[in-house]
This record gives sequence, structure tokens and C-alpha cells, in this order.
Amino acid sequence: MSSNLVESLIGALVLLIAGWFLMFAYERTDGAMAGGYTLVAKFNQIDGIGVGSDVRLAGVKVGSVLSNTLDTQTFQAVVRFSVEQGVELPSDTAAAVSQEGLLGGKYLRLLPGGMLETLADGDEIEETQDAVDLISLFGKFATGDSKE
Repeated sequence: MSSNLVESLIGALVLLIAGWFLMFAYERTDGAMAGGYTLVAKFNQIDGIGVGSDVRLAGVKVGSVLSNTLDTQTFQAVVRFSVEQGVELPSDTAAAVSQEGLLGGKYLRLLPGGMLETLADGDEIEETQDAVDLISLFGKFATGDSKE
């Protein structure tokens, strides 16, 4: 009987630790990010941006990418992303696909403008900058081809 009690206590301890780990992981991955609003931006090229990619303002994470779809009329990538509540972006904000370094991951960078009006939930960012294809860029440099 005492061995069953010890096994039950160890099992309960394991479940408690697993629950704590799940809570820790949920908070660390911004799964618990409450509130906020959603914005949309269209790009010609979004290489490396996927669901869950960071959205940063001045290098600080303020949201994440929620979805990527293709606009079948314009053949552009439509990126839907969240921005934390309290971060009020001017209506002339631009969005750019940036990279953390030569071999780093890509993220969506927000470049605020100077307008007094702010973006609201569901608004579209009109000014965008596509991802830079470094392999093509190096290829053009190596061959001396400066044409696009």
C-alpha cells in the first residue's frame, strides 16, 4: 500500500511540473498576449516571414504575424499581423521585411510616420518594403550584372 502512495505522489509531482512548464512556455511565446489590434499589409515578396514571426517597432517586439495569404487578383502576399494595445501607430506607418543579420531570421519591421491620425483595427498599411533576396544580390555582385 505504501508503494502505491509513493507512486501516486511522484505522479502528482510530475503532473505539477509539466503544468508549470506549459504555463512558462505559454507566457514566453506570447501566447498570453491579450488585447491588441490587427493590421494588414501587402507585399510583393515576403521570403522568410511566416505565422508567428515577430513584428517589431524600434527593435522591440510589439506583435506577431497572424496569417499570410495570396491576393489572387494582384498576386501579392497579404500579411495579417497583431500589434499590442497601447501602441498607436500613425496612419502613414510603413512596414518592411527585415533580417536580424546576414544569417538571422526575418521579421516585420514597422516604421512610424508623422501623421496625427492613427491606424485602427483592420486598417491596411499602404507603404511596404519587400524582402531582399541576398542570394540574387550576391549573384549580381559576383557577375557584375547591375540590371534588375
